[in-house]
Amino acid sequence: MRQASWQAGGMRAARLIKMVLLLQSRPSMTAAELARELEVSERTVTRDAQALSEAGVPVYADRGRTGGYRLVGGYRTRLTGLARSEAEALFLSGVPGALREMGLADAASAARLKVSAALLPSLRDAPDSAARRFHLDAPAWFQEPEPPALLPVVAEAVWDDRRVSARYRRDAAEVERLLEPYGLVLKAGVWYLCARVADGGSFRTYRIDRFSAVDPLEERFTRAPDFDLPGYWAEQAERFALSILRAEVVVRLSPEGVRRLRYAVEPVSARAALSGPGEPDGAGWVTVTLPVESEEVAHTQLTALGAEAEVLAPRSLRERFAADAARLAARYGRTGGG
Repeated sequence: MRQASWQAGGMRAARLIKMVLLLQSRPSMTAAELARELEVSERTVTRDAQALSEAGVPVYADRGRTGGYRLVGGYRTRLTGLARSEAEALFLSGVPGALREMGLADAASAARLKVSAALLPSLRDAPDSAARRFHLDAPAWFQEPEPPALLPVVAEAVWDDRRVSARYRRDAAEVERLLEPYGLVLKAGVWYLCARVADGGSFRTYRIDRFSAVDPLEERFTRAPDFDLPGYWAEQAERFALSILRAEVVVRLSPEGVRRLRYAVEPVSARAALSGPGEPDGAGWVTVTLPVESEEVAHTQLTALGAEAEVLAPRSLRERFAADAARLAARYGRTGGG
């Protein structure tokens, strides 16, 4: 009973602070606006305003249809210091979807409110102005990925530098690892964990949706001071892309085909092919060697270049494109659309 009472009191104190910060960041707010922001009833807003007034905070209520609440006398609260979790979440405020999935939306909201309250009146529209001009949409097109159920647990361990005991699905088997979670990466709607195997192991990358269990431990770990998450991810992504390019295709490309190649194949594959192309022929076409995942994948990718590419080798892939061309010629050679 005492614990429940303490929690209720703490929640009300946090709400009163938020109310003061809201009023400090705006000229005035109606009871309905405050109720919506604080997620309480308008009657609770009235009681909270009275409590603040009795505590010496100059909250003034303007009566009438267009009235509302405001702070008078240039009152400024000093309760604007950011907690560590709020400061960290603030740097992610441009990715609201990711914040929600990691369970950090409330911390980011509190941080933005505190920063707004500390700004000069002439600058208080800056956060809204930036939000109207920039938005990061991380998932790829034509996908509606579900956030992994264990993502909030993993994210909390990352923020706290706390070791975790995790079970991970690998092919048909399931392995158990003691991990030191260093960082999270959101790539095209898929969440990854960059972690080091505990007790001096190597760094590895895990898809979070393949964890079947994650149990945070009491023990914390000390981060390697030279670990660079963006650099690590770039290196791993490049290594993975190269590892799946196990075949090669020799192809002639028109100038337009050269321009469009990077849109049709993996960037690392396009860079490798165009790093040293031969001299253009009389028509401006160049011959390149293109690393590909497989002949099947190459067929799908190079089909997008249409007549701007000619496969020279392997012979089986060239014959496949020749058969495609014959079918297209037969189809489009018919009279009418029948």
